[in-house]
Amino acid sequence: MLIVDDEPLARDNIRIGLEGVGGVAVINECRDGVEAVAAIRAVAPDLVFLDVQMPGLDGFEVIDAVGVDRMPAVVFVTAFDTHAIQAFEVHALDYLLKPFDDARLHATVRRARSTCAGSDRTGVAARLDGLVRAALGSPTEPPGGPIARFVVRTADRAVPIRAEEVDWIAADGNYAVLHVRGTTHRLRVSLKTIEDQLDRRRFARIHKSTIVNVERIREIQPWFGGDYVAILESGDKLRISRTFAPDLLRPLQ
Repeated sequence: MLIVDDEPLARDNIRIGLEGVGGVAVINECRDGVEAVAAIRAVAPDLVFLDVQMPGLDGFEVIDAVGVDRMPAVVFVTAFDTHAIQAFEVHALDYLLKPFDDARLHATVRRARSTCAGSDRTGVAARLDGLVRAALGSPTEPPGGPIARFVVRTADRAVPIRAEEVDWIAADGNYAVLHVRGTTHRLRVSLKTIEDQLDRRRFARIHKSTIVNVERIREIQPWFGGDYVAILESGDKLRISRTFAPDLLRPLQ
């Protein structure tokens, strides 16, 4: 069993509370998400008590880094409000709400043992993947169609945003940044992954690092070297590279 929490007192509470539970051994404790990823990969514990809010990598990012298919059974430890608790319950994943007593901790261990002993690991992984996708802001889509909405994190909440509301999307390393009515939301997904799932009638790549909602374009002006500038209804000005300009301009001619 692995305990992951950036608060020493919280780790102590779990470890001490487990001392009266037979057949349970704490093999390691981690102070942050980076340590947790390394420990899970190295020792492959049967169960992880995983704090949700941590500096660096949070609990959801730990799971994303390890991979849901390689994650042990997980019990989320959280001080979040009811909005986050509802997310765990919707996905049928166990959690401990701080502060908790020994009785709740022991009941959680019993349920985790049942999960570990069961054969439905695929179902557990699917529920875990659904929660992590929502928490990290992965795009969601209906079967057989383009992305209908994004789910983004705002503080401790998951907020849906309809794809049609997005003005433009920018690449930022391994992230994509949604620009929506003057606000921005970072998604842990590449721009190429999003592009492949967008409605091509509405969204167009205009630069290697930019996708635009064409219905938000107010006008297009020529620039230097065969490039153009798209001026959006929001007032944002986006460079259109000459590589992508012909496809964007053709329907306007």
